[in-house]
Amino acid sequence: MSPVIVYVLTALAAVVVVLTRLRLRRERAGAGRVTIARGPVAVHTVAGTLALLLWVAFLLTGDVVSENTSTLLGILALVLWWVVALAGLMLLLRWLPARGRHASGAVEDSWSSGPGLSLLGHVGMVAGVLVFTYAYLVKAV
Repeated sequence: MSPVIVYVLTALAAVVVVLTRLRLRRERAGAGRVTIARGPVAVHTVAGTLALLLWVAFLLTGDVVSENTSTLLGILALVLWWVVALAGLMLLLRWLPARGRHASGAVEDSWSSGPGLSLLGHVGMVAGVLVFTYAYLVKAV
């Protein structure tokens, strides 16, 4: 596995975290089918920012720091990436069709006419985190 793939996926992961925050930045964001509380968006943003900072530090420090420090940075970053990926998938749940007597209609999304952009970003994030985990485990980075 080439480290270049990991670097490109790191940049794409940063874009997903930033775009999710921009897309859902209002006090009570409305996208998809329901209004989203600030909590899940905040978890996604904070964990994503910390994951990105720790992961970039892990990638850039390499052999400059001790092996224990590098290992700790990598593991903490991976845990946070998994939190980001799972939080993003939970944000995608807003697109599930609602049925029943008290279900409300879909809210029009300002960036797209459906969940395509979010689906691409967050499923891509899960795939990217799988690649990060694999690259870490086989010491490709």
